Amino acid sequence: MLGVGLQLNDTVIPMLDELPSGVFDFGEVLLDGFGGPMDSGYLFDPHQRALFDRLCARTPTVAHGNYGEDFGWKPLPDTVVWNRHIPITQHMKSPWYTNHMFYGSQASSYMWSSPLQFSRSEIVRVADRAAQIQDRLGVPLLHENAFYYAPFPGSHIAEAEFIAGVVERSKTYLLLDLHNIYANSRNFPDYDCKQFLRTIPLDRVIEIHLAGGEDIEDWYHDLHNHLVPEGVWELLAEVLPRATNLRGIVLEVQRAVHTAQSRAVDGSWHSMIVNDLTRARTMFRAARM
Repeated sequence: MLGVGLQLNDTVIPMLDELPSGVFDFGEVLLDGFGGPMDSGYLFDPHQRALFDRLCARTPTVAHGNYGEDFGWKPLPDTVVWNRHIPITQHMKSPWYTNHMFYGSQASSYMWSSPLQFSRSEIVRVADRAAQIQDRLGVPLLHENAFYYAPFPGSHIAEAEFIAGVVERSKTYLLLDLHNIYANSRNFPDYDCKQFLRTIPLDRVIEIHLAGGEDIEDWYHDLHNHLVPEGVWELLAEVLPRATNLRGIVLEVQRAVHTAQSRAVDGSWHSMIVNDLTRARTMFRAARM
């Protein structure tokens, strides 16, 4: 059991020394900023290697990937996940590797809003790639449910049914992002959080993400720039007794980096982080007693 973690992104890293000792148990490292360019002979970006080593020496760490092209159309041996994320995950001895269930190609300016097509044919294609990735990793592969602005064209089944189908076929695991569920339910009237949680296999959830977002122009965005909303805490309270293999809860926090329209958080970033981590720890411990 790892406990409660903090995602170590560019917002959080500069303030680590200012956070109280022991406020989090482990860190989640974004591999995308540390891997060497694909056209180079470097596994690590030489300019980022020292920082990566310091982070891993400071606290236990788990590996998280965004743009590994895991579920795009390139042959797996040509992808970032195969040539950078997997060997880095093995190097850092991460207990698992997590990824997003969306297309992660940097050729697309819509990479953050391009979910996979929720279809039965894609269950087969995605699950077969996932099984190969997990076999090469040698540790569990965790899929993260995505925040999205529109379903991918051709989707004909619910997101939760798609995720459940992928996990069943590939024998992989889940990173359950509760804020992504909450955000999608805010934006799509027919998106039912409770039905989502009834459909996915909660016994395959190893990690949970918490975050906060913001309303901009009548849309709720997954910006990670505010405190965790009460609706997400309610989902966490519902999931904790049922996610019997859960090993960690991770808080995601980022400043206004996604859009110039985003407002700064009210009050202190440090207080917000400490309060959310403390509340998550209290709930996690209570559920395990």
